[in-house]
Amino acid sequence: MSILKQNNTSVFDELFNAFPANFGSSIPSGYPTAAVNIHETAESFHLELNAPGRNKEDFAINVDKGLLTISYEKKESTEEKAYKTIRKEFTYKSFKRSFSIDENINADGIQARYENGVLKLLLPKKEEVKNAPKQIAIN
Repeated sequence: MSILKQNNTSVFDELFNAFPANFGSSIPSGYPTAAVNIHETAESFHLELNAPGRNKEDFAINVDKGLLTISYEKKESTEEKAYKTIRKEFTYKSFKRSFSIDENINADGIQARYENGVLKLLLPKKEEVKNAPKQIAIN
């Protein structure tokens, strides 16, 4: 069972079956994609989203009904009249990525930070309910 899924397909399926067919493509909603790395440890999943040159205030991260959504909306800035742009090659398009998370993820414990152009999310796993062995007395 995959704990972290994207668009109702497992991450394994996405990486190995869809690549390179989906490389550089858009998600069905029409938003451009942002490259993602997903790592797993015994305690958590670590999601890294490649998003250089952005401001952390422009990101939105939401969890609703088992769906983790990460989006970036480009906020337009107005240029000063005395400031003339001769050439503009930097582009910061909006994007949206969604991942299904199951009940084994502690949604209340999700943490995010943006550093060196990478948005990093920590998705902690829930503590498993430990069933201690129980001695049954014979009457």
